[in-house]
Amino acid sequence: MSNSKITLPNHYILQIINIVSDLGIPTEGWLRHLGVAPNESEESLITMPWATFRQLLLDAGRFCNDKALGLLIGERLLINTHGILGYAALSSGTTRQVVELLERYLVLRTDMVTMESVQKGDRLWVSFYENRPLEDVRRPVTEAIVLAIRNILDFTTMGTCNISEVTFPFDGDEKLAEAMFRCPVAYNQDAAGFSLPLATIDQPLKLANTVSFQEGLKVCQQELEKLSSEQTWAVRVRRIMLQSTHGFPSLEMTARRFHVTPRTLHRRLIEEGTSYRDILEDVRHQLAIRYLETGQMTVQEISYALGYSDIANFRKAFKRWESVPPSMYGARLSS
Repeated sequence: MSNSKITLPNHYILQIINIVSDLGIPTEGWLRHLGVAPNESEESLITMPWATFRQLLLDAGRFCNDKALGLLIGERLLINTHGILGYAALSSGTTRQVVELLERYLVLRTDMVTMESVQKGDRLWVSFYENRPLEDVRRPVTEAIVLAIRNILDFTTMGTCNISEVTFPFDGDEKLAEAMFRCPVAYNQDAAGFSLPLATIDQPLKLANTVSFQEGLKVCQQELEKLSSEQTWAVRVRRIMLQSTHGFPSLEMTARRFHVTPRTLHRRLIEEGTSYRDILEDVRHQLAIRYLETGQMTVQEISYALGYSDIANFRKAFKRWESVPPSMYGARLSS
């Protein structure tokens, strides 16, 4: 993680800085110390080491003396702050189309989380999963993204998106969150997400514009293809691992997907300060935490899903990651 970088819209970074600045706290020296120099053009992108972004959030939270930093950021991320993705969402025909659009193209704004939806009973559950260990900035990042998505849905439906429940897998300011989401919010739950009623997600939206939507969708797809070609090898390998549904592909199979030799792929990963084994270890760690948080799988089932032939090896690896066995970690989540 220490060698990784993160790319975000400049506007997102500016919102963090503005929250601190609005409190009357000078930011010039702070930003200079971090090496952060946001561009005055809010439409640009800014790339920085993950460690710098993490410290930016930790500092901002300390300056604000407020656990609700993520909610304060998310409140400012309205539909017009998301570039072409916001434009396409604005023109979508139904709420379901908005959700599907965001699922596919959220990566154009941030690759820190993945958004997934699934139908359960009479509701569509939208969940958010970490694409990298967010460590001690998990709460502000997740809250900001979920609230930003809610803002998009709220605008496209003209305030009638009917989100009835929001959940987060950590502690937080429930009273403030409910005021911002305008619905019940529960912290310390299994996962981050919210639900929408199936009865309304296919109703036509008043702002729908088929031509504008198709134009926006075309640009989103072009941007996604461009992003894929510009991403580091480590990011591309990680994505293949996370998208795999039948076990993790070997180094050889992954190299074949990229039309390079295993030796070339190995060399390029080494040049980026990582390796196939390191990425696999990190993905297994991330998924193990996700599976335990859902509470739907046994330790043995998780071990099998992560490709361990012996559950003892999984327990040993998990204790190396979290300093406690997986059973104890799961018990803490459920207590």
